[in-house]
Amino acid sequence: MLLIDFFTNAVELKLLPSAYDEIAGMYDAMWADWYLPAAKPALEKLFFSRVADGCRVLDVCCGSGHVTQELVRRGYRVTGVDSSAGLIALAQKALPDADFRVQDARALQLDGGYHAALSTFDSLNHMMTIEDLGQVFAGVREALKPNGLFVFDMNLSEAYGTDLRQWNVTLDERSVGLVRGTYDFDSKKAATELIWFLREANTNCWRRHDSVVEERCYAEGEILAAVYAAGFKNVQAMRATDVGVDAALGFGRIFVEAHCSG
Repeated sequence: MLLIDFFTNAVELKLLPSAYDEIAGMYDAMWADWYLPAAKPALEKLFFSRVADGCRVLDVCCGSGHVTQELVRRGYRVTGVDSSAGLIALAQKALPDADFRVQDARALQLDGGYHAALSTFDSLNHMMTIEDLGQVFAGVREALKPNGLFVFDMNLSEAYGTDLRQWNVTLDERSVGLVRGTYDFDSKKAATELIWFLREANTNCWRRHDSVVEERCYAEGEILAAVYAAGFKNVQAMRATDVGVDAALGFGRIFVEAHCSG
């Protein structure tokens, strides 16, 4: 929600509940070991090999901390931000000594001085307008030191055209999760429907949790133009499959690297 102070002309984004809050536990369990192992070759080439341990790293839209855990393991001093209080609570539980903050990526409130920033798992596709996406890029640019590095991935239209409307089901003794996606090729908007049945402790009762998570697809040229407009230099996009990601994750996905001027 956009709030405007008509006396000062200050613009503030009021943080609303995230669509992930209702199904945070489902997200954490279902995708814990999926993205990072597949994306690690690209992250090694584009990020880990270029950022020395001990550097301050900003994890933008960190979710429940799947990638953040790898950043901490490698010795980075990490700040993770996400708009979902539910996901941040899980991340904090997994990494109690890390710095996690519930913030809207379009209105980052940080002290700056980060050597590098990372945003993964098509998190930035959750920005529903190109203006929103530009605000994220501008905020990241402001948080980085001179010569700082920003690496992120996003889905292009090809990624949304597969497995539409087919339910994917996962289950164990305590939970049942159902996920399916839809994509409107005209509006370039995607929606992921998630249903999570969770068994309550010491009972035979199951509680249902529902959520719909929206994403927006942008053309590669739109993305790069927004990155440049935010003040980054030496911007390069590459197909995920060209930097070591297998097709199951990499099809229709790009990685972008961008640098701050010195």
